[in-house]
Amino acid sequence: MSDTNLTLTINGEHRQFSTAMTVNELLATIGLDNRKVAIERNLEIVPKSQYGGTVLESGDKLEIVHFIGGGAPADGGDNPANGDDPLVIAGRTFHSRLILGTGKFKDYQQNSDAIAAAEGEMVTVAVRRVNLTDPDQPMLVDFIDPEKITYLPNTAGCFTADDALRTLRLAREAGGWDLVKLEILGDEKTLYPRMVETLEATEVLVDEGFQVMVYCSDDPIMCKRLEDAGASAIMPLGALIGSGHGIQNPFNISLIVEQSSVPVIVDAGIGTASEAAFAMELGCDGVIVNTAIAHASDPVRMARAMKYAVRGGREAYLAGRMAKKQYADPSSPLSGLI
Repeated sequence: MSDTNLTLTINGEHRQFSTAMTVNELLATIGLDNRKVAIERNLEIVPKSQYGGTVLESGDKLEIVHFIGGGAPADGGDNPANGDDPLVIAGRTFHSRLILGTGKFKDYQQNSDAIAAAEGEMVTVAVRRVNLTDPDQPMLVDFIDPEKITYLPNTAGCFTADDALRTLRLAREAGGWDLVKLEILGDEKTLYPRMVETLEATEVLVDEGFQVMVYCSDDPIMCKRLEDAGASAIMPLGALIGSGHGIQNPFNISLIVEQSSVPVIVDAGIGTASEAAFAMELGCDGVIVNTAIAHASDPVRMARAMKYAVRGGREAYLAGRMAKKQYADPSSPLSGLI
């Protein structure tokens, strides 16, 4: 290619290059592996198959993203501890009902160790801009193998439907995943879901072939509308994200479980293992836990505790708890005493 002055805006930074180049050549110049990123050019996603033939032009605005900790699927293998009671989401089978996050950990290695301790099979991941100044920094995929652990791309940090849609379209291009987690936040103080926009975005994503797990309020009516719109899983919050307050409205969660024909997974608010067990005892199909594990004094040990709590809570729900009674009922008969 002939010498020229190529001016690009990459992840908000102005960059100049002395020669024209394709997307592949740009990535090589920056030092990025084209298998680990997704690219948006002037608000249009560039398919990986076109990286070699897409010639960049001065004035182009590029977003180069990858997966970070934050918010081909495994079949789950054989897990005797869960017997023949798998979790099925959008036709995918999982033997663990504990979904882990990948944010807030000390580093990716600790995150990986926690997933192993929990015997997790699915993790939420966020999509963020690549660090152009240090392209050799570790990436999540170097520690958590997406061929063994199902990545669940989410829209953590998105406050509009447009941003959420762009993020998930990029995520599908980056890794080929169509099972995604949608969350559209209302404000930075509560991180409460913006439900009208969430419903509208769910409808758009379903029409585009995504299988959408939806973070939502614990409003049974809205949860039913999300299911009717085609959501693959309903994910009501137990309490505010990262708050550790546990389930604040068990009555509503129970109503949502009762009415739903898709999995109900408590998302947000779990602070310790007993609260995860409680969610499962209410009949939920699973829980997502991030902060409670990552911010524990011993994250790996807490991950293991969450594993046992989720299993125990599920077993208790399937067993059926005893009826509550107004008065005492002795375990041993009172007649025949000495």
